[in-house]
Order: sequence, then structure tokens, then C-alpha cells
Amino acid sequence: MSKFWSDSIRSLEPYVPGEQPAIAGIIKLNTNENPYPPSPAALAAIRQAADEGLRLYPDPNASALKQAVADSHGLSAEHVFVGNGSDEVLAHACRALLRHTLPILFPDISYSFYPVYCNLYQIQYRQLPLNAEFEICIDDYLQANGGIVLANPNAPTGCAIGRSEIRRLLERNKDSVVVIDEAYIDFGGETVVPLVEEFDNLLVVQTLSKSRSLAGLRVGFAIGHPVLIEALERVKGSFNSYPLDRLAIVGAVAAMHDREYFETTRRQVMDSRDRLTAELANLGFHVLPSQANFLFARHAQHDAGRLLELLRQRKILVRHFRKPRIDQFLRISVGTDVQCQALVDALKEILADAGSV
Repeated sequence: MSKFWSDSIRSLEPYVPGEQPAIAGIIKLNTNENPYPPSPAALAAIRQAADEGLRLYPDPNASALKQAVADSHGLSAEHVFVGNGSDEVLAHACRALLRHTLPILFPDISYSFYPVYCNLYQIQYRQLPLNAEFEICIDDYLQANGGIVLANPNAPTGCAIGRSEIRRLLERNKDSVVVIDEAYIDFGGETVVPLVEEFDNLLVVQTLSKSRSLAGLRVGFAIGHPVLIEALERVKGSFNSYPLDRLAIVGAVAAMHDREYFETTRRQVMDSRDRLTAELANLGFHVLPSQANFLFARHAQHDAGRLLELLRQRKILVRHFRKPRIDQFLRISVGTDVQCQALVDALKEILADAGSV
């Protein structure tokens, strides 16, 4: 460690993203990217905006994007905050809304960025265990807290909570902020955005990386009561006045407006997910019920780490987490039907070689 490091960062353990290999012919099912390209309207808008105007700063408020998000949910732009990916939005929420005396609560198996942010911003936290079926139990969160953060659908499990259960949590938890991270909500979950006008302590975070195929553009947003949004704006204004560039703004606006393309591609992913679930079950995998664009699966007779390596040898990447309770699961992003079939064929070969099929 360098003597120049600040003391506060010496114990930090940064988030480790999924591998992004530069290898030809790889089938990449490890980082939950959308297998389909962005909306043609978004690509056209980006190309058109790539002109001499790039010498100018973008709109610091990204007003057009805020309005597009607000319109899509029947709200006003005052309910919307936008940032450089939902990760940045979550980071600002931690700093603006979750630094209190009591610890914040989130599941023991969830998005591993949550404890990273807590350590970075020196926020106390408690991780509550998922049940035996890897589900979030709302009753566990009906206790004193400095805030609650729930991914819904959860990651990496893919399991989702219904809106009625989150409503129950909000009704019983009115003295702290509840952040619902809906990164994967468009693949079958039930968004709680309709509750933001009823509950002033609800902040919903979404992203354009998954269902709108814009992971490379880095655009996320939060929806909540204007008082919560103002707190996020204060942090943003103290951190980075121009978080979204001109191309990101115009591309995101066009993607939000192209509802038909969004509906078509998300349905394709959901249909492929259901077919892949059935195929994996036929091969002896236990697959958790998913409402995301990925599956969480294990095989009782095969070590997950070994399966990961054997798939990698066949140029297929999936994700493996070496953590308690889930070290025998693989997280598999849903690809195109051709990619999913390649995965199934590879697993059939691997299991046959081991005498399992």
C-alpha cells in the first residue's frame, strides 16, 4: 500500500465486475447484458448528435431525459433524478439518504455493490439472510433501521417480490428511506413506481443498461418524492455537475420513446429465459424462479466452479460467486436462442462426458 493513500481506503474491497474478455468467438453470458442491439432510434439519435456540438458541455440537468422518464411513468420531471448508470445513482442515494445512526438493512445475498458503498461512505449496515428458497422475507425488515435497500428482482437470484409486499413494508417503515433497486424489473417483475406519490420515503432506481440494451452508454435514474430527488441533486452538484454526456442523453431519450422496440426485445428475452429454464431442468439443474434476464442454477452432481471452467474451455462465459450458500450456483445471462442452445449443447456434452446424462 502506498504511503500516500488516505487511511479510509486501506480497508476497502472494491466491487469486482464480470469479466469483459477480448477473445473472438466468445458467447458472453456472464454480465447480464442484453443480447439484442439498442433501439435503432437510439443509435440514429447518437449518430446525429456526434457533431461539432460535442465541444460544448451537455445540459447539466439532462432535462429532456428527466422528462422522457417522467412521461413514461405519468409523473412530473421533479420526481426524476438521472445519473451515470444506476450504480452512480445508488452511490448518491447512500450518501444523501442512508447515512444515519441506525444501520441500513439489505439481504445477505444480493448485489455486492451495496456493502462496498457502505464501507466507502462509512454507513453501518446489517445483512439479513434470505430464506431457504432464497427469497426476501419482508417481515425480517420490520425493525428499526437507518434505511432499507432491496434489489427487486434480486441479484444474483432473480427472485422477485410483489408490489403488495413492498407496500406492506412501506406502510410499516415510514421513518426511513426504502430504496428499491429495479435494474431487472422490465423482465417480468412488478414495479413499485406507482407508489412513489403515496409514500414520500420510497426511492426507485432503474437503469437503461439491461432492458434497453444501453449498458455501454451508462444511464440510470431514480424516481421518488421531490424532496428525496433534491437530496440526490445536492450530492450530484457537489460531485459532478455534468454526469451524462450529450450522446448519452439523446440516446437515452430516444430509447425511452421507442416503446415498441423495448416491448419486443424484452419479450424475446423473457421467452428465451423460460425455454432455457426448461432445458436446464431437463439436464438435472435446479433453477430458481427468475423474473430477471438471467438464471441462477445449480446441479446436485457437479461442482459449479468446475462447470464454469469446462464451459469456458468451450468459449462460453457464465458467472460464479465463491460465497457462502451460493458457491454451487452459476448465474447465466439469457442470450439469444442461438446462444442459449449453444450453452445447452455444451452442458449436455459436459454431463455426458461425466456419465450424468
